Amino acid sequence: MLFNRVLIANRGEIALRVIRACKEMGIETVAVFSDADKDSLHVKYADRAVNIGPALSYKSYLNMDRIIAAAKETNACAIHPGYGFLSENADFAQACVDNQITFIGPSAKTIAMAGDKSVARQTLIALGIPVIPGSDDIVSSADMACTIAGTLGYPVILKATGGGGGRGMRIAHTPEELVGAFAMAAGEAKAAFGNPTLYLEKYIEKPRHIEIQILGDSQGNYIHLGERECSIQMRYQKLIEESPSCFVDETLRKTLGETAIKVAKAVGYTNAGTMEFLVDRDKNYYFMEINARVQVEHPVTELVTGVDIVEQQILIAAGEPLKLRQDDIVLNGWSMECRINASDPADNFMPSPGQIESVIFPGGPGVRVDTHIYDRYMVTPFYDSLIGKLIVWAKDRPSAIRRMKRALAEFEITGIETTIGFYGRVFENERFQRGDIDTHFLDSME
Repeated sequence: MLFNRVLIANRGEIALRVIRACKEMGIETVAVFSDADKDSLHVKYADRAVNIGPALSYKSYLNMDRIIAAAKETNACAIHPGYGFLSENADFAQACVDNQITFIGPSAKTIAMAGDKSVARQTLIALGIPVIPGSDDIVSSADMACTIAGTLGYPVILKATGGGGGRGMRIAHTPEELVGAFAMAAGEAKAAFGNPTLYLEKYIEKPRHIEIQILGDSQGNYIHLGERECSIQMRYQKLIEESPSCFVDETLRKTLGETAIKVAKAVGYTNAGTMEFLVDRDKNYYFMEINARVQVEHPVTELVTGVDIVEQQILIAAGEPLKLRQDDIVLNGWSMECRINASDPADNFMPSPGQIESVIFPGGPGVRVDTHIYDRYMVTPFYDSLIGKLIVWAKDRPSAIRRMKRALAEFEITGIETTIGFYGRVFENERFQRGDIDTHFLDSME
């Protein structure tokens, strides 16, 4: 039985995305908002809205007690966490269950297992799945990190156990760098996820970042929705994504898809999730991590498969079995996404908060814009700089590139600095157009 009312424990474009899916399914919505977001569109478009505290995340969007209280106040029977914030917090997922509220995502046990890198690694190794060499457990100090790195060999990378999105990640090429990076990575992880713990991996240079979208229901049915190419990154934050990948052939796609489902079954994963891989130039692949939530870049998969991933999340959480089978999934055409950030490429991509004077959105065939901004909207300094996503679909990759270039040329935001012009230069780059990319592409872009 579907939910009658869902609370969205998030903000910005993903809160709007979930609200829209719920409305199309006939489900009432409850928005939560901080003092800084009182004028946000997700507050306007939800059926009800509840203020959950001051602007700082730990006092609002990371405040589990206040969010649970808001759900109870409004009689919401389910909570969708979006991405970031509490979306991969096992304690929050369990708190929902303890309060007879359905968490729209995997179980607390699965989230905890995915987040416990030691358990997850050992599970995957037992399954014969290639993993990146790294620490067997949480790295509790800089000294411990240096000891492990001495065994692995440099370079190494620190990663936050509590989430992704590039936060809490630092590369180190020497013990001195690693000591300095440890405190910075832990502090960033604490601020972003409320969890400062880190783990350590051998750093694989110039790989591709390929991820597989999976869906799994509570009846044990699993499918994958193909791959996303996420190699265009800056400071481990994805900027441009596409589906499919021009590097992945049918054999590798089948292998990665089957591996992703094998991992999902091993950890008892239900709902939508993403299995992330690093793939080298010889197409050797290494399992990297589970993202136990909807991804920022999910629209590119939706456009090439025709599957509404957020709708599937809600149906699965309501106990519905998957109606799709693997043979139903056919990748049609090509989709690309640019994350529109309020940051200044000319100033080392520093955040650019402030009031937007005006916005002109692109349109036309095959163009989708997911955003919460509007004329005179105030971009605050309190949250991630993502203010929207520009997504296009076309019949093939060259056509998608041309369509994205056209859409970027139409997209205009005044009053703050954004990444729109920067993306225009990326899409003009000959190496990018050839698909000759890796996770260091932007560092070497001519």
